[in-house]
Amino acid sequence: MRNGVILAVIAESALISGLHLDSIPLWRQLLFVILAVAAYLHGRHLPVRRGWLLLTVLAMPGVVYAVPDFATGAGALTALGLFVVLPWLAGRFQRQQADLLEAGRERVARLRREREFIAERVTLRERARIAEDMHDSLGHELALIALRAGALELAADMTRRNREAAAQLRASAVTATDRLRHTLGVLRESGAVSTEPPDESIEALVDRACGAGMTVVLHRAGERAPLPPLVDRAAHRVVRESLTNAARHAPDADVLVRVERTRDTVTVTVSNSAVRAMPGPGLGPGPEPRPGLGSGGSGIAGLRERVRLLGGTLQAGPHDGGFTVTARFPLDQERGPLDREGFPPDREGFSPGRRGDEESR
Repeated sequence: MRNGVILAVIAESALISGLHLDSIPLWRQLLFVILAVAAYLHGRHLPVRRGWLLLTVLAMPGVVYAVPDFATGAGALTALGLFVVLPWLAGRFQRQQADLLEAGRERVARLRREREFIAERVTLRERARIAEDMHDSLGHELALIALRAGALELAADMTRRNREAAAQLRASAVTATDRLRHTLGVLRESGAVSTEPPDESIEALVDRACGAGMTVVLHRAGERAPLPPLVDRAAHRVVRESLTNAARHAPDADVLVRVERTRDTVTVTVSNSAVRAMPGPGLGPGPEPRPGLGSGGSGIAGLRERVRLLGGTLQAGPHDGGFTVTARFPLDQERGPLDREGFPPDREGFSPGRRGDEESR
């Protein structure tokens, strides 16, 4: 602002000299300079409406008083244009330039904040993905360790000391699962869904569970074409979570995994039978099933949210003394979510002995 005022004074002084106005009294020359500086400052700092109004009130009497040949009118108009309008336009130009620079700085700052926000979101999503993968893999493996330890605990040829060691191993696996849930909870972000397909198929997942001592039967019905990546991962997650829960809460129950695909939907159902009490020497009955199925992390609530994000529906609850989880996904993600009323639970074909035209494993 100081440089602008100095330049205005110099310019108006040169203008006075160039127009041969130096013959008029000095105080009139100073009045021209004051008018020019005032016009520049008004254009530089005041809005257009307020600037013009105040400038007119101050400039007109000054011009009338400063111009010696006001009677002709030409001198007044010339003085008004040169010593009022031009300085005001120069000040206005400076104001607009400053406003543009400020807007540019604000835009740069906003873009920087948005870039930092996006980077933070990417970091959170990556942390959530890592937490999800760790929960899926480690939680499942810990559940299988607990299942194997429980089988050793019930073995008839085990000594009491070895049986106690197996019981401690099973308890440690359960404790480690709970600690894993709390530790990975801080890395989770609600709504974060990975778009990468799972590393293993549902068949391989069932084989691993059977290798750990679980009784699991897989039925497939309908088309065998590959599923969309998001649906494939979510279906894999439903089966993994359900098998993990069954291993923790009903380790001796029979489990049926049913995958049925139609033209528009795919339905994944995992059900376990009622728990059979298996008392061993010196041991009480086996653990009772707990219909909550909180599997080391998000549990049923997390599965339901994951399915909902894909436009599907999920039902879970006790059934015939056991527990059943049924998830249904639309294969065409652009057609919107499924109608809950049009999703009757399929209660047929849950017996592990049923084969029909389906593939059993």
